[in-house]
Amino acid sequence: MHDPDPPFRPVRRRDGYLPLEDLALIGDGTTAALVGLDGSIPWMCLPRFDAEPLFCGLLDHARGGRFVLAPEDVVEARQRYEPDTGVLTTELRAPTGLVRVTDALALRSGADLTDDVPAGRSELVRSAVVLSGNVRLRAELEPRGGAQTRALFSGLEVVPSRRPDLRLHLRSNRPLTGLHSTHDLREGDRLDLVLSWGRFHRNRRFDTDTTLRETAGAWRRWMRHFDYDGPEEPLVRRAAITLKLCDDWAGGALVAAPTSSLPAPVGGVRNWDYRYAWIRDAAFAVFALRRIGFGGEADAFLGWVLDAFEYGRRPRIMYDLRGGPVPDEVEDDELEGYRRSAPVRWGNGAADQRQHDIYGEILDCADQWLLSGGEIQPPLWASLAGLADAAGRAWRQPDQGIWEVRSDARVFTYSAGLCQVALDRAARIGERLGLPGQITKWRTSADELRRLILTRSWDEDAQTFSAHLDGGGVLDASLLALPLREVVPADHPRMMATSRTIAERLSAGNGLLYRYLHEESPDGLAGDEGAFVLCSFWQVDNLVGQGRVEEAGQLYASLCARASRVGLLPEQINPTTGEFMGNFPQAFSHIGIIGSGVNLARAKAGTSATKAGTQG
Repeated sequence: MHDPDPPFRPVRRRDGYLPLEDLALIGDGTTAALVGLDGSIPWMCLPRFDAEPLFCGLLDHARGGRFVLAPEDVVEARQRYEPDTGVLTTELRAPTGLVRVTDALALRSGADLTDDVPAGRSELVRSAVVLSGNVRLRAELEPRGGAQTRALFSGLEVVPSRRPDLRLHLRSNRPLTGLHSTHDLREGDRLDLVLSWGRFHRNRRFDTDTTLRETAGAWRRWMRHFDYDGPEEPLVRRAAITLKLCDDWAGGALVAAPTSSLPAPVGGVRNWDYRYAWIRDAAFAVFALRRIGFGGEADAFLGWVLDAFEYGRRPRIMYDLRGGPVPDEVEDDELEGYRRSAPVRWGNGAADQRQHDIYGEILDCADQWLLSGGEIQPPLWASLAGLADAAGRAWRQPDQGIWEVRSDARVFTYSAGLCQVALDRAARIGERLGLPGQITKWRTSADELRRLILTRSWDEDAQTFSAHLDGGGVLDASLLALPLREVVPADHPRMMATSRTIAERLSAGNGLLYRYLHEESPDGLAGDEGAFVLCSFWQVDNLVGQGRVEEAGQLYASLCARASRVGLLPEQINPTTGEFMGNFPQAFSHIGIIGSGVNLARAKAGTSATKAGTQG
């Protein structure tokens, strides 16, 4: 990411799998694919992010399936994105020559990434050219479970055995002998492959150069909206594109990650399906995107959140991309898991948990929706007012908290804090628009709950707010988000003390933080986990809010330096080895890159630190 001409590196595997650091993301607003440094695509779900994977060699290198376009004997390789695009190039060196593979999920001519996903073309384009020498190139298309093929004048029809409803079309500029083929090429020769699905034209002109050029052009037109003048600007640009790659352009939802069941840590059981939209991501994502020029995406996500809530008639912590309930969690016994980390899971069992922060998340989205020019009609307001009333009761009741623990419910301080947000935002909306409701009661309750958090959660001996509202000094890095949601100012003495205590007691070393300590906060699951990347960005924001801008800048730079060579971050990092852990790439981590960068830029420019909510 930081080097426009990165060095070649050996292609390494651990337990038969590429490290997550050696994977890059491409997408088209309906789905995404991971492209490996070895020229393979081990992950892609069709036709949507949350559909069954066509390729999931990422979760079982022997049986999961993949799409390979690479020399037979790769010695070393390097990857980079075309500037300001989702188009990826991978250069692979074999003993006899050098090949460049360009990959993209195609966008049509004139596509505007702020509009619905381009219609009529759903294509994965893979274009290989020999830069020097002579190379034997492998082209291997292996859907999970195999496939039936039929020769067509224009290529091959491919029907995956597990997905007979999904008819694929594979075209090439060279004759294909089947789903596995080899091609002896010399300098200047090329092999182009296009995999199509959905609505496509089998006999349409085969022109990968034009498709790739149009796709790059669409990305660059979108990036003209980018507006940021702060630290780590190249990485912030890439983070914006990464969030757009996690965005369902037609509906406005944002997946937490485009992958499922990547373990944290390897060998553990903390393997979850993140291919859904969490409401709590909304305010953070909106903050990040709006502050760097992408108000259209921010508004689309806000609208999606409110639609999902209104049509669903009750708040959920997460939804599928169509705004419906997330599928039940099931384990896939056929797949061994990434680096043999079973189980592989589809669906998410946390979807029906009790998490009281949802009240604040939805009402904060409604507040931001209004500030961006949206309207709230009476039926929606009636539902939102009901949420505020519910929040006034819910904060006293135990829940599973922001980290979705699978242990006994507790009264979490962060959950109470977001109930305070719900009451505050409802009162703010009602006061601003003169709407009916218990406006005075909400305002009074919000003020009382803020004071209660400052007192009941405070542990004088430990000099920190506690994870639970009954105190006890148990730490939780979610406390760092309280200033971002305007519950407690970052420079409040007790918040400053909490920030210091978290930096000491939850430290994983070198600026990394654990979410909590498992020995003092059992979460119902076996084993430990890595450092949670977003928590360290929250610490950056707290340092900025405390006026410790230089220290915040140093921490921010150290976190940005942990991004992969193509500018991507995971959910977690192994603090000992620096290896990426958990689902990848993680939207939350890239929200952190953007949000903390904006806060630092504003602080250095002499303006007040930006909050994740409606202020700033």
